[in-house]
Amino acid sequence: MTVWVGLTGGIGSGKSAATDLFMQQGVTVIDADAISRSLTSYQGSALPAIQAAFGDEAVVDGRLNRDYVRELVFKRPEAKAELEAILHPLILQTIKQQQNTISAPYAIVDIPLLTELPQFRALVDRVLLIDSPEALQVERVMARSGLSREQIASIMAQQATRAQRLAIADEVILNHGDMQQLQQQVLECHKHYLQSFGTV
Repeated sequence: MTVWVGLTGGIGSGKSAATDLFMQQGVTVIDADAISRSLTSYQGSALPAIQAAFGDEAVVDGRLNRDYVRELVFKRPEAKAELEAILHPLILQTIKQQQNTISAPYAIVDIPLLTELPQFRALVDRVLLIDSPEALQVERVMARSGLSREQIASIMAQQATRAQRLAIADEVILNHGDMQQLQQQVLECHKHYLQSFGTV
């Protein structure tokens, strides 16, 4: 029986880098963000419901009109809840379908908003947090994105706090150093999981 680890972390925490390092060890990773993108890609299965909810302008030539939907969500906060009500059940369903095809001592579901969305916690047995000091998160995002400090602060304000993430975590990787240090912690965590849940 596969033990499912929910991997999460805030913007700029190094979550993607950690996920890549686990995959290099042969660990299966289900990516919730990738599923969300596929649902809204060309002729994606979420598009008919999005078009019905937000009008014909929301979907153009079989593709999500992202600018139009983003503007709607910005102008009308309840539109965000409507969009999530369409996407989240489909994401949950797709993750469960993928989980049923996997057999391993453990595998990972990469869910950035695991803390904010309790319904997704039912998909996993443990929570692994990639944690970073908030000031370091801001510096990393500024370096890679070109966003201002104020814009990043606004994004972080809409996410769970560091304390809230730590409160639900079973394991924590503190990513406050270089890539070599992160790699060492991922290898130690991988070894711990294999020892705890069986060997490959």
